[in-house]
This record gives sequence, structure tokens and C-alpha cells, in this order.
Amino acid sequence: MTHASFPPLAALLAAALLAGCGSLGAGIGVGVPIAPGVSVGVSVGTGGVNAGVTAGSGPVGVGVGVNQSGQVTGGVGVGASTGVGGGARVGVGVGTGTVLYDPNDPASRRPTPDPR
Repeated sequence: MTHASFPPLAALLAAALLAGCGSLGAGIGVGVPIAPGVSVGVSVGTGGVNAGVTAGSGPVGVGVGVNQSGQVTGGVGVGASTGVGGGARVGVGVGTGTVLYDPNDPASRRPTPDPR
């Protein structure tokens, strides 16, 4: 996220409150803006490798991605960042995500049509 008006203390408090709601992970990613508020990117973290598209406005962002297992994931988050010089930014955020489609889950597979 690239909006600095969301106070970093509030982001840390939100992280502390949401930590009990799910798993905690860490990672790093690179995004390339393709339109105002929209980026494509790749990230690597405790959950593995993920490639996807994100959209955001202010401190809020949503995204859809595909991980190395072929799972399609969706997520939403809130965060804040600040410039550290040379055009680089450092930030903190919290979010949640879910698997939208898992090719390895038998419940999400379509039956194969009968060739007869």
C-alpha cells in the first residue's frame, strides 16, 4: 500500500488484534503498476510463491493470485507505508485471504464427461 495517512500505530494495533484470527506469515513482493490503483506482482513468503493482481485505494487493497500449487487465492488487507529515500517505501499491513479454487481438492473438480 502506498498511502501514508493511515497511522502506523493503528496498523500495529490492528495487526495485534487480528493475530488471533488466523495464521501469521511474512513475505516480500514486487509489484508493477499497470493503471492507477492496479498492480501486477510476484511475492515470496511463508506461504510460498504467489503471482497476482492487486487493486487499492488509500490504505485498503484487494487481490487475486495464483500460488505454486495452482490454487487461486483472494485477499483483502489494510496497511501503511512511508518513504525511506530513493523512491523506496517501507510499510506494515494486515489482511486475510482464502482459497477460491484448489485444483487438488476433489470437491472442486468437474466430473469428466462420459465419452459414450
